Amino acid sequence: METYYDPADLAAFGDIGKDAPHLAAKFFDYYGAVFAEGALSEREKALIALAVAHAVQCPYCIDAYTTACLEKGSNLEEMTEALHVTNAIRGGASLVHGVQMRKIAEKMSL
Repeated sequence: METYYDPADLAAFGDIGKDAPHLAAKFFDYYGAVFAEGALSEREKALIALAVAHAVQCPYCIDAYTTACLEKGSNLEEMTEALHVTNAIRGGASLVHGVQMRKIAEKMSL
């Protein structure tokens, strides 16, 4: 089944700088530094990236960071828990905006 997102496109991501190599180099240098071992391990950073990938709903990122998580030693239980953290934050963010709705509705009802 064809979809809008072609999984094969992920492998071509490195070519994104073809027409602006100086900008792509800056991005990829930064990207590499961000995901290097630091205060957080590469494994922890991959789990964060997987959660963010779900939050921004990027299928390419979901594919890439699912693979990265597994390669860096995460298991399906940890990855699923990270996904639930994403869901809790997204759901909570929607619900907290209900405060704004209630304030406006209550103001207009007076």
